[in-house]
Amino acid sequence: MTSSHEKHGGRRRPSITRRGGSLEEPRRTANVHYRWEHHQHVPGRTWSRLLPAPFPPTPVVPALLDSLLSPLRALGQYAILMGRAFASIDEFRMYWKNLFIQMVRIGIDSVPIVALAAAFSGAVLTVQTAYQLETPFIPKTIIGSIVAPSIMLELGVVVAGFILAGRVGARIAAELGTMRVSEQIDALEVMGLNSIGFLILPRVLAGIIMFPVLYVVSCVVGIGTGIATGHFGGFLSASEFLEGARQFFQLLDPFIGFVKSLTFGFIVTSIACYKGYYTGGGAVGVGDSTTQAAVLSCVFILVADLLVAVLLL
Repeated sequence: MTSSHEKHGGRRRPSITRRGGSLEEPRRTANVHYRWEHHQHVPGRTWSRLLPAPFPPTPVVPALLDSLLSPLRALGQYAILMGRAFASIDEFRMYWKNLFIQMVRIGIDSVPIVALAAAFSGAVLTVQTAYQLETPFIPKTIIGSIVAPSIMLELGVVVAGFILAGRVGARIAAELGTMRVSEQIDALEVMGLNSIGFLILPRVLAGIIMFPVLYVVSCVVGIGTGIATGHFGGFLSASEFLEGARQFFQLLDPFIGFVKSLTFGFIVTSIACYKGYYTGGGAVGVGDSTTQAAVLSCVFILVADLLVAVLLL
């Protein structure tokens, strides 16, 4: 005698078949946990059947704690990596050639794109400022007083930081990530080289050295383009622009921009090195590390920009 099939969760329950006094167990479905269920409908006769049972519930608290502690774990790993990188500075005489190579790649090769972005930023800022202040009661020199400090304090360094986060940060993360998944970093360790001192320290130092240089280029090009736009656009002459820029110039403005450029250089290169050095998962992992390096660099640039402004202004 065979017990009837009962539907359970969109599936039919497997049952036990009684034939000639013996029980035959049905074929079980893969990845399903089963339990025995016994019923006694008639005295002296017991019906047994095998029913799907739910899996044990996944522990929620450990998973939640792991997700909360993951950023702290990553921060500690990042701090240890940077500490090991700067602790190997005494071995730097062995890797100084790598520093100059990275200075060229990070700084010199980035000059065209930074100059282009600064040129358009200065031109747009001049046009929009002239449009907002188009009134006979405000002297035209105010345009120069607004454009020049804005570029030195904010636009020149932040726009350059965003561009370099995408160009330099993504490139560094992709390079180190590819070396990690192809086991080139392991090969350096086997050969007795300090991979952190050889790969990470030159890139971080090159970023700290070359970002202020790119900041100067960005300011010069941005202010120069603002002067040219004001002159050829008929908004104000070059002498009026320079007069307004000198009128409200303060040494604190370029100093704060210089501090921001140093900070942004360290942020972009260190985050990219961290993400690339600890890449895993093959080609997909390299892509994820590259994306995370660019996004996190932009986020922490904004945070550092606010902190420096609050602390120094």
